[in-house]
Amino acid sequence: MTIFSQHQASAESLIDGPYAWLRLAASVALGTIGSIGFWGVIVILPAIQSEFQVARSDASIPYTLTMIGFAVGNVIIGRCVDRFGIVIPIITAAFAMGIGFGAAATSENIWMLGMLQGVFVGIGTAASFGPLIADVSHWFRRRRGVAVAFCACGNYFGGMIWPLVINFLMEGYGWRTTYVVVAIVIVLTMVPLGLMLRRVPPKEDPLPNSTELSVSGNQNNQRQTIDLSSRSLIILLSIAGVACCVAMSMPQVHIVAYCGDLGYGLARGAEMLSLMLTGGAVTRIVSGFIADYIGGVRTLLIGSILQGIVLVFYLPFDGLMSLYIISLMFGLAQGGIVPSYAIIVREYLPARVAAEKVGILIMMTITGMAFGGWSSGWIYDITGSYQMAFIHGIAWNLVNVGIMLLILFKSGGSPATQPVKV
Repeated sequence: MTIFSQHQASAESLIDGPYAWLRLAASVALGTIGSIGFWGVIVILPAIQSEFQVARSDASIPYTLTMIGFAVGNVIIGRCVDRFGIVIPIITAAFAMGIGFGAAATSENIWMLGMLQGVFVGIGTAASFGPLIADVSHWFRRRRGVAVAFCACGNYFGGMIWPLVINFLMEGYGWRTTYVVVAIVIVLTMVPLGLMLRRVPPKEDPLPNSTELSVSGNQNNQRQTIDLSSRSLIILLSIAGVACCVAMSMPQVHIVAYCGDLGYGLARGAEMLSLMLTGGAVTRIVSGFIADYIGGVRTLLIGSILQGIVLVFYLPFDGLMSLYIISLMFGLAQGGIVPSYAIIVREYLPARVAAEKVGILIMMTITGMAFGGWSSGWIYDITGSYQMAFIHGIAWNLVNVGIMLLILFKSGGSPATQPVKV
């Protein structure tokens, strides 16, 4: 037996075991810490607008460039993870984020801050989402859906923690000193956590009808068949990723402004957004358990159908209490959608390309969020109301549902014993 084969056999023995769960805990911590790349620039937005004396749209440039860097980084880092493992990309990302935050603290104008956010912080942040989720998926077979869902919750957990921490530091020291503190914390925490992931995961899928599958009894952990090429499958999933997130972005991006227009105040809208994130975190975990039993496609289909139904409720109901309830329902409906793409990749495509393909799909979902947020605002500017924007989101959601039904039809509607055509 070669050294590589021995290593693979050793890694296989750790699948679904205590080490896998310890690795998941480290990954969730990395995802939570790394998500500072999202939340930091949002919290400091009013401060930089005031300091640089720019319009609100210009003050949003650093956030926009951060999201672009994040989207591209998921693909670039995902490819690196497939080739070199997760440790080097995570540590490199930690230092990149540290440099980005530290240098951003010396920014003299909004464009300098934006470029540092996009190139260093945005791309670095990507390592703590899609690539990390793909890496975790290699270490679980029986509970892959649960593991992926927990790992994907890192950015939600970060959203609960980081805004409070950053706001507290800003009140005492200002945003520049806060950014320096964040830079130090990132390097001191993410590097040791990254080193905990040194073991190389197995990159081979279990063979159909193997002993492992027979013992586990879970047919969702083997590669499934579908009457599509891998390229066609990724194209369909990419379109679906854009479609579902255009629909998802309408309430998430505009609920605060919507409440302001209705006269309820921005604070009420912020509370509704918080309810969405809380509901999304709960459903994200629950969806993992569901996916372990019915597969990623069905889980995503259920989430998409529920998301569309809740979007319809926004049309006739605009009372304050109604919006609270509907916003919570929306969070519960959509929480499991994005992690399901990673599960689908692992069900239908070879393990050796998992991180790259998951990265591509994460990039497409971010594209959908960006386009959906902008297009909903554009529709509002034209019509003077969010009614057509909600209908626009519902139409895109129907596209997502249609694609999931097509994929389910092409796969024969049930798990099979041969992999996707390549």
